Amino acid sequence: MKQMEQARTLKSLQEDVHTYISGFEEGYFPPMELMARLTEELGELSREVQHVYGMKKKKATEEIRSLEEETGDLLFVLISFANSQGIDLENALSAVLQKFKERDADRWTRKGGN
Repeated sequence: MKQMEQARTLKSLQEDVHTYISGFEEGYFPPMELMARLTEELGELSREVQHVYGMKKKKATEEIRSLEEETGDLLFVLISFANSQGIDLENALSAVLQKFKERDADRWTRKGGN
């Protein structure tokens, strides 16, 4: 039975990716290369979502990958981009959540009528 892992923070994930990338002479890819990789990984995730939920199923010759695996690939490249640009993802996410809370306060129907 797999032991339950402790919850990870974005900071610890960023540190883990940095430790991994720093183990190679090449280091982080340049920003445009990382953007191309993000686009590639998003396309791969999109293809899996289309296969699972959409009308366009994969051909028998196409490998089926899990949504979890493809999401992980996308997250890895996103963290790599953030690290290479000195972006603290916890701060970035907190700021955007605050923006959404203010901007969309009355946009959606709240559960429970609140």
